[in-house]
Amino acid sequence: MKIKSPYLVKPHTHVQLAKIPTSEPDGYSSDEAAAAVVVKHRSQLADLQDVFYASQKKALLIVLQGMDTAGKDGTISHIFSGVNPQGCEVSSFKVPTPLEARHDFLWRAHAAVPPRGMIGIFNRSHYEDVLSPRVHKVISGKVMRRRLDDINAFEAILADNDVVILKFFLHISRDEQTRRLQARLDKSDKHWKLSEADFHERTFWPQYEDAYNRILSATSHRHAPWFIIPAHSKTALNPAVSAIIVDVMQGLKLKFPDPTVDAAAIKL
Repeated sequence: MKIKSPYLVKPHTHVQLAKIPTSEPDGYSSDEAAAAVVVKHRSQLADLQDVFYASQKKALLIVLQGMDTAGKDGTISHIFSGVNPQGCEVSSFKVPTPLEARHDFLWRAHAAVPPRGMIGIFNRSHYEDVLSPRVHKVISGKVMRRRLDDINAFEAILADNDVVILKFFLHISRDEQTRRLQARLDKSDKHWKLSEADFHERTFWPQYEDAYNRILSATSHRHAPWFIIPAHSKTALNPAVSAIIVDVMQGLKLKFPDPTVDAAAIKL
């Protein structure tokens, strides 16, 4: 899968998030101009999904990761609001249930992988079972490396079986997270989004950043690439993510299947 993008993490890159911008000039004259680009991409994505669903040749797995408040939910709603819900499914991965914890750490992720013809979105993902356990020293560095090897093998198996994988890390700074959390505190209708974990996990920011550095460095491959998207501005974020998805889906060059009946011969 050949992809040209300034946000692509090339294989074997040593990622250092602290040195990667969380914002950049977006190139749009206004918020309205950026929104118009996303609307265009949504329309293209809807058309592409029709062929994607009908052909049932490929599945598309989109992985969204990022620090709390990075904008994963908003990215999903802005980009995928125009697709047919019958052909798209969102899965979220939080603390494993007792049943999930009794299985291998990839069991719940594999069960949620989209079948051919479907778009699957992981809002957080199998990487959570490496990230948080390592930050809180539930697993050792050795176990983390082994799990990353397992993930590489898992994603290679999916790619070998016609699953197209695109992974996006929405990159924000700790100061930006502070601003977004404060905005939620200031609006009573946003309080439902708050949890104690939002504030507790902030104290582990350096450890999360270090863990992500290792994850992004070890698991970006041609068949399952990572993209680090500056996420301070939604004006830049949503067009960047949607452009990559549309470009990849167009590159598949899928076609509608041959009809099983001769429509011209049917008279109602």
